Amino acid sequence: MSKVFSTAYNRSIADIWLFLLRLCVGGFMLTHGYPKLEKLLAGGEIQFFDFMGIGAAASLALAVFAEVICSVLLALGLGTRLASIALAITMGVAAFLRHAEDPFAKKEQALLYLLIFLTLLVFGPGRYSLDSMLGGKPGMKRKGAKARSYA
Repeated sequence: MSKVFSTAYNRSIADIWLFLLRLCVGGFMLTHGYPKLEKLLAGGEIQFFDFMGIGAAASLALAVFAEVICSVLLALGLGTRLASIALAITMGVAAFLRHAEDPFAKKEQALLYLLIFLTLLVFGPGRYSLDSMLGGKPGMKRKGAKARSYA
């Protein structure tokens, strides 16, 4: 019974969970971004929410960047925190600006995504990511790396 109320966690399981979370949410977000990418590439007149007065086409391009490019980066664990920022901004715009007047049920999905992207921003990609492979663990010296002197 004591394990039920324990606040301890296994770091390996946390890293596996962050890996699965990144893969799944990155893939899920692609299902929203791909139709926007098709709309952007189709040519024709673009009707899209213009949230900063930069035009519908530019706003759509920013959404496509976040929902397609950043989703792939997130799934790979490459530039995870930067990708999470772009995705969190996109979901914040969707929830608080685009659907501001809509009922909660209409903005709930964007808020859930926002929460996940903020979680990944705070906790990072975990051990099973390209970020981890390329950067190593903070404070640890990589093999063959020389210590820097700032004196």
